[in-house]
Amino acid sequence: MKNRKKVNKQIKGNQDKRNNIKKEIKQREKIEEKIFDDQVEGRNSVLELLESGKDINKIFVAKGEKHGSINKIIAIAKEKKVIVVEKDRRQLEEIAQTENHQGVIAVVPPYEYCEIEDILKEAKEREEEPFILILDGIEDPHNLGSIIRTAETAGVHGIIIPKRRAVAVNATVSKVSSGAVEHMKIARVNNISDTIEELKKCGLWICGTDINTDKYYYNQDLTGALAIVIGNEGNGISERVKKNCDFLVKIPMKGKITSLNAAVSTGIIIYEAVKQRR
Repeated sequence: MKNRKKVNKQIKGNQDKRNNIKKEIKQREKIEEKIFDDQVEGRNSVLELLESGKDINKIFVAKGEKHGSINKIIAIAKEKKVIVVEKDRRQLEEIAQTENHQGVIAVVPPYEYCEIEDILKEAKEREEEPFILILDGIEDPHNLGSIIRTAETAGVHGIIIPKRRAVAVNATVSKVSSGAVEHMKIARVNNISDTIEELKKCGLWICGTDINTDKYYYNQDLTGALAIVIGNEGNGISERVKKNCDFLVKIPMKGKITSLNAAVSTGIIIYEAVKQRR
C-alpha cells in the first residue's frame, strides 16, 4: 500500500513537471507572438525610416548631439512634424535595444508584415519574374538584418519568414539592415511547407540549399519565377521543407570548415541568380 502511494506520488510529480514545462512553452510562444520592436536605432536607419515616409511616433536624440547626420535627422523630423525629444546618454542607454544606437532612437508603430500576394504584386508591378527569398528558421537577428540588406540591393521582391522558432523584425534587424528593412516586403507565415505549395501553384520554382546535394549553385538555372530557401544557421532546411523543394544546390567548400554564415551563403546564391537574370 505504501509503495503504491509512493509510485502515485512520483507519477503525480512527473505529471506536474510536464504540465509546468507545457505552461512555460505556451507562455514563451505567447511572448514571442507579442514581441514586436517599436524602435529603430542608429543614424542611417532612422534617416532611411524618415525618408521612407512610414509613421514615426517620436524620435529621441542625445543631448548635445546636434552635428552631422543628427542635424539632418532633426531637420527632416521637423519638416514631417515628427516629435523630437532630447534625452541624456544614460536615459538613451536604458531605452536602447541595441548596443550602438549612435545617439538616436525612433519610436515607431509595430512592424507591418505583408501578405504573399503583396510580394507577387510587387514583382508584377516591376514587370519582372517573381524573385523571392524564404528563410526557414533564421534565429540570429544580425543574420536576418544582413540578409534583408543583401536581398534589397539585389532586387529581391520579398522575403518570407515563419512565425515561430525564428527571429522577427526587430530593432537589431533594422539596424543591421542599414534601413533596407523599410524598403523590403516581408511576409510572416504559419507554415513554410504550405507556403511553398502555394508559391508552386503560382508558377514559382523552389530552390533549396543543402550541403548534401551534388549540384553546385552556379550549375543550376536560377532564372524565371524563383524562390530560394535558406535554412537555419545550425540545422539548415528542415526535412519536410527540403522534400518540397524542386531542386537543391550547394556552395563548394574547399577548406576545413564545412559551412558558411547564413547571410554570406544567401548573398552568394542571390547574386548568382542576379547574374543569370541579366
